[in-house]
Amino acid sequence: MKKIEAIIRKSQFDDVKKALHQIEVNFFSYWDVTGVGNEKQGHVYRGISYSTTDIQRRYLSIIVSDEFLEKTVNTILESAYTGNVGDGKIFVSEIIDAYRIRTKENGHAGIN
Repeated sequence: MKKIEAIIRKSQFDDVKKALHQIEVNFFSYWDVTGVGNEKQGHVYRGISYSTTDIQRRYLSIIVSDEFLEKTVNTILESAYTGNVGDGKIFVSEIIDAYRIRTKENGHAGIN
């Protein structure tokens, strides 16, 4: 099993969620986060300068079986892409085991 952590633009979240549901990744957690990125300059809107060093993003945490890893990562890459600085990052790590509390199932059965 793998854990996929994705940090994406909030504006792309609905597209990513819809795309994940289409490939049958139906369970994941997400929350709003603030981070610091590579963009160093501010933006000016109506004569007021705004700092862009603190960036509002959405953080997704997804656990998938090894077979679903590539498909899930590619889906996020395609649906979160805008081509602009700040599209986000994806991290993948190994999961030793997973348990469903209600049924006490573990492994692949624990995440489906």
